[in-house]
This record gives sequence, structure tokens and C-alpha cells, in this order.
Amino acid sequence: MRSSLIVEIVTDEGVTGWGESLCHGLQSPMIAASFIENIFKPMLIGRDPFDVEVLWEEMYNQTRPYGQGGAAVNSISGVDIALWDVIGKTLNQPIHKLIGGAFRTEVTPYATGFYRVADANYPHDLLQEAKQYVDKGFKAFKLKIGFGVEEDIEFIHQVREAVGSEVRIMADANAAYNVGAARRIIKETEQCNLYFLEELLAPEDIEGYKQLKNLSKTYIAAGEQVFGKHGYQPWISGHALDILQPDLCSSGGITECKKIAALAQASNTMMIPHVWGSGIGIAASLQFIASLPTTPLSLNPIEPMLEFDQSSHPFRTDLIFDGIEFANGKVAIPSLPGIGVEVNREVINKFKIN
Repeated sequence: MRSSLIVEIVTDEGVTGWGESLCHGLQSPMIAASFIENIFKPMLIGRDPFDVEVLWEEMYNQTRPYGQGGAAVNSISGVDIALWDVIGKTLNQPIHKLIGGAFRTEVTPYATGFYRVADANYPHDLLQEAKQYVDKGFKAFKLKIGFGVEEDIEFIHQVREAVGSEVRIMADANAAYNVGAARRIIKETEQCNLYFLEELLAPEDIEGYKQLKNLSKTYIAAGEQVFGKHGYQPWISGHALDILQPDLCSSGGITECKKIAALAQASNTMMIPHVWGSGIGIAASLQFIASLPTTPLSLNPIEPMLEFDQSSHPFRTDLIFDGIEFANGKVAIPSLPGIGVEVNREVINKFKIN
């Protein structure tokens, strides 16, 4: 089952803004919806959407005693994105134009998939999936691991052998391991030349991540379960990660993620945002990624990438009239006002549960 919490804000002038609060895994969308309905909506009615930073801080301050992360910041994220969509549509500009401009007009995506289902033939089906992504024009993709140390090591080697040396491969363990197990995976897949390994450890284990960093040439990445500038500050100042992965729809929206990006830039830490939502979340994330400077700016910089979910669900494509363009191995930054795509209300009406 796949869930999304879609946020709609309508102004007294009739401008509609759309946002999304990420539903991690099997999280019910009703959790974040409760924050919005019962706490934020009464605070926002009658306010000026252009006061977006004031509103962010007020929402965070209101929920600080029982929030500071999790569903509280998830829900603030969706509201914030919708407010920025309103601002963009009011000014007839895409969001990236309003938050400093675009460092790039297109971005290299990596395919996210490799989900396991009942009655499939593993690893055969996953190896075929890897080849299909290459055939589609992807130059990179991310594996799902976390199924046991030995199985993960063998699977990574099998995929690398199947697709050759030119494809960039990443792997996400979804916090499945402790330091000792993660160290084995890192060392025993070093010859596979993985680009990064994501969420090897639990998000509470910042000291463990420091132990994993620099064990090999593979970058260590995490951050989808870290929230806001306060949450990211010790990770950044402690140099715990090679790559930071805030999710725009979870870690604070446009307003807060720009501050996280500034902290990352100040410490010369790379950022490749986590993206795993509906088409609304993907489009908004593209606006944010467009605005990210490389760290550092250089003649041939290391560019951020787009995590581009390839699982089959109507929230990704039908919800936004298939408004994300993938061609020649690149995804274009949408240039329409706000988040840059139109939203199909028929899809929302068909699948909504509240």
C-alpha cells in the first residue's frame, strides 16, 4: 500500500497552492493530517502566505513541546510547500526563481525501485529490473538492501556484474544494521564501486555514522529521518556524513531545507535530497534541487542528483498529468509557476480517504 498526504491551500483571491507531507513506509496520512486540521489550519486562516517564514517558525514553535521532528515537521513541510506554490502562482514564477535562481536547468536522475513483492523470482527479477533502467536511459539507480549481510553483499555483486562498470549504483539499507554489520557490507562491496550507501544505521546513531565514514571510497549518506536545521546541525558540524539527504516533504519544506542547505554549504558537505513522494513532491523537490549550489563551486563540480521513484503508482504520474520530463538521461526543471506542474483533481477525488 502507498500513501500520500496532499495539502491544498486556497487564498481569498482564489489562488490554489499544493504541497505534500511525506508518508514514510506504511505511515498513515491521517497522522500528519491531524496536525494540519487541528493545529495549523486555525493558525493560518486569514494570514498572508507571503509571510511564509514567519508562519513556519510559528508552526514549529506551536508544536515544539510535542514535535521537533516526525509527523509534526512532516506536516509543516506540506503546508510550507503549498504556501510557496501560492507565492509562485501569485507572482507567475517557478519557486526556484523566488529562492535565488537555478544553478541548473536539468538534473541527472537515479532510478529508485527494486521493491520486493510476494511470488517474485529473486534475484532474477531484480537483475532484469536493473537492465531495464539502463535500457530506459538511466545512468544511475539505487538498490534496496537490508535483507541480511550475506544476501546484500551477494546481490550488490550480482547487479554490478549484470550492468557493467559504467552505471552508477547506490544502495539503501533503510537503517537495517549496526556498525559491525555495516562495516562488513562496506568492505566486501568495495570492488563494486558503489557511489553511496544510504541509511546503513539507525538515525539515532550519529556516532556510528562517524565510524563508517572514510572506511572506503564509497560515500556514506543519510538524513531522510532528520528534521529541520536543529536536527541537522550536529550531523553537519560533526562531519558525520559525506552526503546529506533531507526530504523536502519531511525535513521542513522549502523554507527550512534552504537553511539546511546553507549549513551544508558552510561545511562543504554534499547534498542529494531524498525524494519519495507523489508527483507533487517530486516537482517541488526539483525546484529545490535547481537552487542548490555545488559544494564547492568549481570547474567540474559534483552535481546533486534527483532520486526518481520508478514504482508504478498513480500518485507519481497521473496526479500531475505526467508533468515531469525525462529525456536523454536528464530530468528538466519545471518552469511553470509555483512547483511547476498542474494537479489532476480527478486523481485526488478517486483515491482520497478523508
